[in-house]
Formats: sequence, C-alpha cells, structure tokens
Amino acid sequence: MGPFEIGPYKWVCQTCHDLKFTWYPDKINKIYPNKFGISKIGKWELSKLPNGKPLKILLVEPDYYARFPPLGLLKLSTYHKNRGDIVELLRIKETKNYRPIRNPDIIYITSLFSWAWKSVYEAVYYYRKYHPDSKVILGGIYASILPDHAAYAGSHLVHTGLINEIENLPPDFNIISNWDGNILFGSRGCVRRCSFCVVPKLEGVINNPKSSIIHLLNNKHSKIYFWDNNILAAPNFFQILEELQSTNYKIDFNQGLDARLVTKEIAEKLSKYNIPYLHLAYDTKASRHGVKKAIEYLKDAGFRGKKLIFYTLFNHKDTPGDFLERLKDLLKWGVVSYPMRFEPLTSLKKNQYVSPNWTNELLNKVVKARRVIGFGGSFPPYEGLIKKITNAKTLEEAMKLETIKSPYAALDAFFTGDDYY
Repeated sequence: MGPFEIGPYKWVCQTCHDLKFTWYPDKINKIYPNKFGISKIGKWELSKLPNGKPLKILLVEPDYYARFPPLGLLKLSTYHKNRGDIVELLRIKETKNYRPIRNPDIIYITSLFSWAWKSVYEAVYYYRKYHPDSKVILGGIYASILPDHAAYAGSHLVHTGLINEIENLPPDFNIISNWDGNILFGSRGCVRRCSFCVVPKLEGVINNPKSSIIHLLNNKHSKIYFWDNNILAAPNFFQILEELQSTNYKIDFNQGLDARLVTKEIAEKLSKYNIPYLHLAYDTKASRHGVKKAIEYLKDAGFRGKKLIFYTLFNHKDTPGDFLERLKDLLKWGVVSYPMRFEPLTSLKKNQYVSPNWTNELLNKVVKARRVIGFGGSFPPYEGLIKKITNAKTLEEAMKLETIKSPYAALDAFFTGDDYY
C-alpha cells in the first residue's frame, strides 16, 4: 500500500502549503515505531485534576534548539506548585538527560516548530516506554499546527492551542537557571491575516488583553521580552506602558511592532523607555509607505537608525527583485534589515522549501551574506554596503561577497558605536 492510500495521509500543496493538503510520509513509523497507538486530539483541562495527594509533575522540553525558555511549561509549573504538586523540569538539549528524579504522575512535553518533530517523537517514545504508568500530554506550537502528525508520536493526548487556566499566571523562573528576562504576552492574536504567519490559526484576532502585567514580572530580571504578535493593535497597549513608567527594565518587543500602526504619539512614548533595539517588519512592498513613516516618526523621537531592526521576509510570494527593493529602501532610510527566510507552517524539514520565484542557490547566497556581513544575522548600514547594494541591478550582484572590500566593517561600527549615515 502506497503512502497516498494510507488513512489520514494527504498530499501537500507545494504552492500554498495549505493545512488541508498535508502528506505525512509513511516512513515515519518505520524510523520511529509507535507501539502505543495514535494519540487523542483535544484539550487538557487542568480544572479536572484530582485534589488531595500532591501529584508528581514532569515538564519536558525536547532535544531541539530554543533561544528562550519554554514559557508554557514555566506557567504550568506555577499552576501545579500552587496546587501543592511536586514539579521537575528537564530541558533535554541542556542536560542530555531524559531520566526524572522521581516517577511522575503527569508528563507534559512541549514542542516548537514543525521541523523539530523528530526530537518530540523521541521524547514521547521514551516516556511512554520507561514510564508506562504516567499520563503523557503533548502540546506546543507543532502539536497545535499539525495535531494529526503529532498524534503518531503516541502520547495519551495532543493538546491543541492555549491552556486558558494558565494564561494569566506568572512563569516560574525559579525552576531554571542562568536566564535573565521576563517573558510575557500582554495580549494574544493579531488584526492581520498574513498568509505566511501561524498566529491567525493559533490565536485568532486580538484577544485576552491583560489589564495589568506587573504580577507577571520577576523583579530579579533586568529585561522584559514582549511576545505579543501585534501589541500596537491591542487596546491595552498604552495601559501597559503606563504600568512600566516607574521601572527600568530593558524592553524588547521581540515579535516585532507593526510599523503601519506607529504614530507620532506612539514613537514619542516609546522613546521614554529603555529599548536597546526596536524590532519591526517590512515583509511586503504594500507596507512601504507605513514603514517609511514609522521610521520618520521614530527617528524624530530620538531613535538612532541602527537601533531600528526590520525583519525582512524573503522566499514567500516575493521575487528576488522585490526583496532587493525592500533591502535598498531600508538601507536608504538608514535602518537595519534582518532577512527572514520564509518556512511553510507545515515544513517537516527546515530550509527545504524554495518558493517558485527563488532558487536554492540564491537563497543560500542571502543566508551566507547575512552571516558574513551582519551582526547577529542583520545588515547594519555602513557606507560601502549601502553603495554596493543600492547600485546593484540584481540580487545576485548585491550578494556577491567578494566585491565587498571590508566585510567586517559593520561589526567594527557596531562595537565602536560609529555612524555611517
């Protein structure tokens, strides 16, 4: 029997990568044999947990790279500790250890991007095999985007979406070490419906705006990472800023601000806070006017150009020429571009998707140029680079590194604080 005839398997649309057309290769269960059956898909209800004897809880982050700690697991830790439960966290990438201190009653396994599914399968398989009496719950981004695929890992339940009972709880940062930074959502969702973004599918429109965030903050940390997907569209944005007036946290709007919603008033308010770098986005030419106006407002308010970092999408519906135009715009306007390669929401292997408008060779040139020229994957604007890219007629010409006399000039500028515009 071929893969196209097997029950839930479906073919993937190579153009739109619509979730309705997803094919899961039949070799998955040959590589990762699942002896535990297909998971149920649904919602895990914390309110139905039994009271009385404390439960032993194990929180697991599988063996994949993640820059930030697992926020959902940290909130679950707070919830269970408030119940009087015993909680342990294992971040497999850091510890290289799957074995918990004690035999758990419930094991929560989180997930990140869909292309990291193999490490998730391995974690589920391990805990189902060696802790057969434990309840294994799989959740997170991958589980919510591709629950049918995640079900083949064999957990007892694949939880999709958020767990509402923990949304307004502070994360338990005491359970991790060597981390400085509050992570929080002031709101969920977004007013946009960008085809390249997972937020409309996972969170919907703007919802759950918090009336206060102070209770979510750990005063031992010096930073705040806002993970809101469009905080400027949230009705509580100004209220949140007012709450932070008496603090000196470094603030990072990590998911990026919607440049089209930046006004003169917003720019002036933001300038009063400790924001080392302000992240925004320039994903399509349609937002050109809004991006340009946002930069003008922010610079007038006192933001330096090299502190304004714009996520710049490529390999989606754009062409190389389109991407080059946006790159030229940002360099001309004296701000920083951070090229972001588009990856379909259903990708099971990273960096395999090549848009019909692009070639693998050209994608690799952009990635290589970003790594060599940029600081942390960005294109800081300095005179030689601006001249090279603005004079280029094609993206291939712009990305030829051998014609750049000083590829590390941007790094030198960054560390010395010099300006080139």
